Amino acid sequence: MHTFAGNIQSMKAIVAAMFLALTFQAGAQPIKTENLKKHITTLASDVYQGRGTGSEGERKAAEYIQSQLKKAKVQPKGEHGFLQTFDFKSGVHGTGDDGKASNIIGWIDNGAEHTIIIGAHYDHLGMGMQGSSLDANPQGKIHNGADDNASGVAGLIELARYFAGNKKKESNNFLILSFSGEELGLYGSKYFTEHPTIDLSKVDFMINLDMVGRLQPKNGLSVSGSGTAAVWENELKKLSTPEVPIKTDSSGMGPSDHTSFYLKNIPVLHFFTGSHSDYHKPTDDADKINYDGEARVLEVVIKLIEDTDAQPKLAFLPTKNKSMSSSRSFKVTMGVMPSYTSEEQGLKVDGVSEGKPAQKAGIQTGDVIVQMGDIAIKDIQAYMDALGKFEKGQTVPVKVKRNGEEVTVMVTF
Repeated sequence: MHTFAGNIQSMKAIVAAMFLALTFQAGAQPIKTENLKKHITTLASDVYQGRGTGSEGERKAAEYIQSQLKKAKVQPKGEHGFLQTFDFKSGVHGTGDDGKASNIIGWIDNGAEHTIIIGAHYDHLGMGMQGSSLDANPQGKIHNGADDNASGVAGLIELARYFAGNKKKESNNFLILSFSGEELGLYGSKYFTEHPTIDLSKVDFMINLDMVGRLQPKNGLSVSGSGTAAVWENELKKLSTPEVPIKTDSSGMGPSDHTSFYLKNIPVLHFFTGSHSDYHKPTDDADKINYDGEARVLEVVIKLIEDTDAQPKLAFLPTKNKSMSSSRSFKVTMGVMPSYTSEEQGLKVDGVSEGKPAQKAGIQTGDVIVQMGDIAIKDIQAYMDALGKFEKGQTVPVKVKRNGEEVTVMVTF
């Protein structure tokens, strides 16, 4: 029985993969890996100096993105051509100097009543002065951000090229949005949702591409927000293949720009190929991108949009959401990046910041924190609650699950 069922599932997956490939043979040209490589190697080059929010390097990146949208015959939809400029403070949690940055907004007009938004942030950590680098001594080092998020911007450009040039009118228009200020706290997407250049009540859904360049089939493609519209789970299940296995998370909130749209009652999906040891470090470079893998991810996005194109405007569904670390302030920090898609009980660690309490105590990427002091950690909410109870200088026993075993380490905040 199990062998037969497994064979049936395998056959279904193979058919799905073949169907996905055949979809693009007669239509517009599918995603080209050489285009992705060109965009990412350009945006993640040292010339752009890490695309820090409001920096000269980020302005150069904005010029490149606009040039590519013009080349794809995407129309401007900003307040000044493609640009929508906003004020921000440059330091951590808005404590630094005043500055100005810009979202980039393009438009594919299909004469439709409703619009799909596709977004990706183009800012990164610049020269390591913004306070969120995981490098031990980040100041003065270029953080190129190839995966975070030159990969998402490259995908955005290529999806714009595809939908602008596929010689058919979908039942939706497309708004192509590249945000600044994401790394400082979703500044650009928050500003856009408060100052939209289209009627947000006419938005069908929003797709966010953030870190889509490191696909590994063993880890799969994480898609968050699957609970924000009734159709998502079934559609994503149909598109999951052995080449691009899809893991869904229902929550409409997370540490990226889709959250700003979820909070406006818009269905969202966040595509993400997973964290890695180069996250928020100067080593996140273009030579580590899986270009073929990203192309496959973008083809999933195309197929998802085309499959839902004939449906009426999607009804928004609120979801049970996981807490975001940026929504609170604490006296202490562990220096870990939580997993927002793990289904394990506890807090799974996706990254560890060098020189911070977790790293000094021996906590490793992949560990699952299950207890801090006498507080059981069942999920990210419990972890956030626990952080609020400790003081700077305090030493606390922390239990983690590692490779099937329970390990206790002493963390000094």
